[in-house]
Amino acid sequence: MTLGKKSRLLFVGDSITDSNRNYEAIPAGWSSFGDGYVNLINAYTTALLPDKEYMVVNKGVSGDTIVDLKSRWQQDVLDFKPDTVTIMIGINDVWRHFDGTFCQSEFVHPTVFEQVYRELIEETLAKGIKVFLMSPFMVEANHQDPMRSMVDDYRSIVKKLSEKYQLVHGDVQKKIDQFLKYQSSYVLSSDRVHVSLAGHLLIVQEWLEMTKIIENEV
Repeated sequence: MTLGKKSRLLFVGDSITDSNRNYEAIPAGWSSFGDGYVNLINAYTTALLPDKEYMVVNKGVSGDTIVDLKSRWQQDVLDFKPDTVTIMIGINDVWRHFDGTFCQSEFVHPTVFEQVYRELIEETLAKGIKVFLMSPFMVEANHQDPMRSMVDDYRSIVKKLSEKYQLVHGDVQKKIDQFLKYQSSYVLSSDRVHVSLAGHLLIVQEWLEMTKIIENEV
């Protein structure tokens, strides 16, 4: 994908995107990127495409579901006027079904997830912003595990939406599953959700492959 000089690349999602970013930092300023995949992508684009002067912005918020994204979409995404927005959301929409029972969490069921996601996509495309979708993932090799099975359901929704709107789509789960053929899940994650730096590198690899941003512009 070819982007113009000084393009704004915005990443939005939950804690995997957030990754300990400093909320008080100016956008694209020191400590604003967090310590995960957004930080690594910023390093890639800065080092390999210095003439492009891309602005990489992290708008992940820990704990967010698709409904939470909806509540801040105008301010954090549309008002910022990015050239591209990469969305990776869904793991909390699933996880709360398993860890939120006694907190009486409000569950985001698949129909709501799809409807709200559809609304966000349509609002964003209407502004002329390119949208990239990345499916949620889980560091769990057993496809019969209840939570992994639900993650796969939500992954399929994201893929369906990418096809409906003809959007660039990345499936990090495939990278995770390939890794788990050789190594334990504990190498990548202690809770099957939040990943180590190695796990973030798999996200970066998927993003670079799906956008072809380096391949097309170097």
